Amino acid sequence: MARELSTARLARKECISEVAQCYHFEFVVDAMESFPYAPGQFVSAVAEDVNGKMQTRAYSIASAAAGNRFELCVNRVEEGFFSNHLADLPDLPVGGTIQIHGPHGHFVLQEPITDSILVATGTGVAPMRAYTQWLFPSGGPDRSNGKQIWLVYGTRHETDIYYQKEFEALAARVPNFHYLPTLSRALDSWSGLRGHVQVHVSKIVEERAARLGLPLPQPAVDPAISPKDLRFDIYAYICGLNFMVSGVRELLTGYGWHRKQIVFERYD
Repeated sequence: MARELSTARLARKECISEVAQCYHFEFVVDAMESFPYAPGQFVSAVAEDVNGKMQTRAYSIASAAAGNRFELCVNRVEEGFFSNHLADLPDLPVGGTIQIHGPHGHFVLQEPITDSILVATGTGVAPMRAYTQWLFPSGGPDRSNGKQIWLVYGTRHETDIYYQKEFEALAARVPNFHYLPTLSRALDSWSGLRGHVQVHVSKIVEERAARLGLPLPQPAVDPAISPKDLRFDIYAYICGLNFMVSGVRELLTGYGWHRKQIVFERYD
């Protein structure tokens, strides 16, 4: 059965990294008073290519719900139909429209909110931005319940750090939000963290356990507890390429984490 499509109008487009050719898009669904979704969900965009074939691409929403608006973060891919269709001015100028369906997906924050490690690479930062906007809305109620929230964002070069100033400002404003961008191919001039995200996730887990007096690895979960009744005091949310996602999952299971503590989404 065909999905019901909605029309989204492009309100703003910005290249946020010329080197990586990463674009930020703001869309408005004019036919709706509100476009509700949970942070971490995605929309599917639909368009006809030059051969008359309908193409569909899923994009994580890069913002918390706000009226009838939503935002996307997309890397322009050489020879990629949909990213070029969105990024190239002749195809989609401001005021132009695309067709979408959704929201979809289960990559959402677990309730109640706990200490959380957000781990992303590349455009995997999009749902993390949605999480943080929802948890710490500017001028709105803090939904974090005072829990510690870490964002470990890995990329190769400083030019590929998306939304850096925004996350830095949030970390300066909110004492329980910790922003840790790390570079795997940093120049000598880079004074921040280096290495892959696993190094810094490991440090967070070990320092937290030491501070709280918790054993590592964690003791096994009582098998008598039904999966639907499992509750944990910390979760990890991971989004990026499969290699990174698998690496972080393996690291955390090595600490005794239960698979239900590790929420992930891969985009390759």
